Amino acid sequence: MTAVVIVILVLVVVALAAGALYMSRAKGGGKGGLKRRFGPEYERVLARHNGDVKAAEHELDERVRRYGRLRLQPLTPEVREQYLVRWAGAQERFVDSPNEAIAEADQLLAGLAQERGFPGVDRPDEHMDALSVHHAHHIHGYRMVHAAAHGRAGTEGMREAMLEARALFDALAEDRPATAGKGRRPVTTGPGTAGSGAPGSATPGGTATPGTPAPGSTAPGAAPPGAPDGRAHANDGRTHSRWPIGG
Repeated sequence: MTAVVIVILVLVVVALAAGALYMSRAKGGGKGGLKRRFGPEYERVLARHNGDVKAAEHELDERVRRYGRLRLQPLTPEVREQYLVRWAGAQERFVDSPNEAIAEADQLLAGLAQERGFPGVDRPDEHMDALSVHHAHHIHGYRMVHAAAHGRAGTEGMREAMLEARALFDALAEDRPATAGKGRRPVTTGPGTAGSGAPGSATPGGTATPGTPAPGSTAPGAAPPGAPDGRAHANDGRTHSRWPIGG
């Protein structure tokens, strides 16, 4: 075997090794990539594995492998509007019935995720794992809502849960990925939105259209005083089942 052949073989082996390393990192982004991709979810999984980085990253890599290419389904305008209106109804009910409001928010997030093509709550681990791959920076709010819906939070805790969950709801309803730090923005779509031309809306020039609420009243889709800022879920008959929040 000549020296040239040996050099060629070495180069081939190096190229194959580099390619395998690249594919491995592309799949999960490598250690740093996984931390960036999953954010607080990375820390949660790491804590659940008692600080074992290798085990935590193996789990997250598996999630990416299984759900990274999940084909998400679009919502029809009618279905989207139903969810927006129901969330608004839940936030209005929060003032008088926070337990009902948080339970409906829990159902909403589960139902909306399933509408978009994520596994349903009848497969709780798959449900949360798939959501964590696509919405890692905001899935914590969903876990907070689910815990609060099952009696593990006071009124202030429930209010905080609905606020935190809003970013995930928006992302699922609006066909966009959730962006870290965007969890508490005002309602921009739905009934009563400025410039929408819908009953109760305002024209760009500021003139109220027929149906505009009188001063001091609550506009459709707006949170009443003391209610969390958010939107709510169609009561579509789905069972509000218990499932582990730590998965």
